[in-house]
Amino acid sequence: MPPQPEHDSALLLALLAGCRRMDRECQRRVYLLYYSYALSVCLRYARHREEALEVVNDGFMKVYRDVVRFDPARQEINSSFRAWLRKIMVHTAIDHYRAQLRHQTQELPEHVYGQADDSAGALDTLAYEELVALIQRLSPAYRTVFNLYVLDGFTHEEIAGQLGISVGASKSNLSKARGHLKEMLKKINHHAYAESVR
Repeated sequence: MPPQPEHDSALLLALLAGCRRMDRECQRRVYLLYYSYALSVCLRYARHREEALEVVNDGFMKVYRDVVRFDPARQEINSSFRAWLRKIMVHTAIDHYRAQLRHQTQELPEHVYGQADDSAGALDTLAYEELVALIQRLSPAYRTVFNLYVLDGFTHEEIAGQLGISVGASKSNLSKARGHLKEMLKKINHHAYAESVR
């Protein structure tokens, strides 16, 4: 049977009950229903699609393990499950980032952190796929802080706690991420202009 639409609350409740019993078919169907959504979250944190897929799969393993903690009674089941799944995927991406950091000892600079620049307005005009592609080109430290602060709404204090860095380093990485994105946008816009006048 093909997966049912995600908005079918009774189906989702039944599938989650099956996941609590470790039913492989229910796990498979939850994966199929929410794979695209989970991937869209993880792509923002990953360097490339293969890395994002690894984070997605790790995240779903946590979903299956922790589904007993999910309480759908508080809110509408579909939106509350999506929010819970998003949180797990973001935290899995952070865990993946930390693991990479241990292997590559990248310094997170603390000495220069400027104010937010006007690149945020330019970023608003990009399509989602274009923004994700640009974000993936940032270094792991810049990409992670940018995603957590700008796209997922974490504070610098929360980011510092999650990543084991100072608040100053979080601000610095955000400022530098925005600066790099602004430079990439200038190159894209310059290239587009050059193409249009040929």
